[in-house]
Amino acid sequence: MPSPGSMEHGFNLVTTLVKARRDTFKSPKPDAVRVLVYDILTEVNQRGGYSNLLLPQALNTSNFEQRDKGFATELLYGTLRMQGRHDYILKQVSDRPWSEVDAGIVDICRMGVHQLFEMRVATHAAVSATVELARKVIGESKASFVNAILRKVSAQSLEEWLEPVALIADPVSRLAITYSHPEWIVSAYFDLLKDFDRVEEELRSNNVPAQPTLVSWPGASTRKELVELGAVATEYSPFGARFDGAPGSLELIRHRKAGVQDEGSQLVAYVFSQATSHALSVLDLCAGPGGKAALISHICDVAGKDFVANEISEARAGLVKNVIGKYPVWVGDGREIASRDVKFDAVLADVPCTGLGALRRRPEVRWRRTVQDLRALTELQMELVDSAISVLEPSGVFGYATCSPHFAETFGQVKQILKRHPELRQLDVSEYLPENLEGAVKDKSMALWTSQHGTDSMFLALFTLHSTQGEALE
Repeated sequence: MPSPGSMEHGFNLVTTLVKARRDTFKSPKPDAVRVLVYDILTEVNQRGGYSNLLLPQALNTSNFEQRDKGFATELLYGTLRMQGRHDYILKQVSDRPWSEVDAGIVDICRMGVHQLFEMRVATHAAVSATVELARKVIGESKASFVNAILRKVSAQSLEEWLEPVALIADPVSRLAITYSHPEWIVSAYFDLLKDFDRVEEELRSNNVPAQPTLVSWPGASTRKELVELGAVATEYSPFGARFDGAPGSLELIRHRKAGVQDEGSQLVAYVFSQATSHALSVLDLCAGPGGKAALISHICDVAGKDFVANEISEARAGLVKNVIGKYPVWVGDGREIASRDVKFDAVLADVPCTGLGALRRRPEVRWRRTVQDLRALTELQMELVDSAISVLEPSGVFGYATCSPHFAETFGQVKQILKRHPELRQLDVSEYLPENLEGAVKDKSMALWTSQHGTDSMFLALFTLHSTQGEALE
């Protein structure tokens, strides 16, 4: 039987060993900003969340300083935007197939690579802070793997990692890796632009974060007021102004007298309103979340017109109602709008689409959408077109809009619309554009490009319904 002295010695030895182990493996203490970014990144990549909704909500409820909010914004959006290129690098150093690596490890490594190569974070800090995050959220053993991966990555510069890419003969594959886009999007751009230099400009533009753009709503605010608050007037839209600060800090925004809306989206609303200036009743068929509906409704209000917004989603219909004031919001499937038994002088169908025109603002869309999505989307788009035309008054004007430059959703659909509806005639959008907006018209339609116009890549085609009673509304 052990003596009391030996038992006490054994107990002291165990205590010493436990203390030494505790000192060696201290509890992880990742900074709160990176933890928040990881949580949202996981929600977006693994559960289908939307970064442009989740991050603002999280930052608004946080007590982060402005500098930390800026860091979180760049780390989240940048990681999502560039994760294709990050994965290309990470595959080179992983000792197992990257597609088989735990999703948590993948997202954390992407965050680490983004700090190493895309942000002003010192190498040692980028690695150590990311490993500390990994220890907290995925455990010690996986954190060791993250540590090994990032140390291998940091051994070379970004330029050195991308040297082999420059030797890839196929321009689609080369550009897809270099600018972190799926190959099918690169191909879709080339189908429209027919010039790989132009394609490269567009891909590069998609990777530059968009500056917030404000919109004044006629009758409630003016662009001059926005400029007086420090914003800079937009080049093309008569309603917009670019703003460096947080839009939510402005009373005009908080009191819903002005909004936040990309200049391209403003131009769709403006051009449509110009083309339908003599219309007495206007319908926005797919109004959520309300950007175009807000601007068009205020233009209608000043002109004394009737306006109706329709939105299939109850939640989005609520957002629309918040910004269109006295006008009604119908909640229902736009494909069944004829059941309302009401006709309109002007109808805008800003149809659901791939969203490829707004990749600056919604970085995850490039990874979430696939070419297989196009069939279902183009079918839905045409069903909404048919529905919109069914409630159009004789001589009325129909606007077809998408936030996508893809041929199947734009010029291809225009051809189908004219084929299915011989009673329509396409209007030339040129006469309704701002005078200084150049290079924005193709085949009578407005086609904006981010690299050329500094806007989302919006598309708008206008049609008029033939009538024996007179000419189309102008």
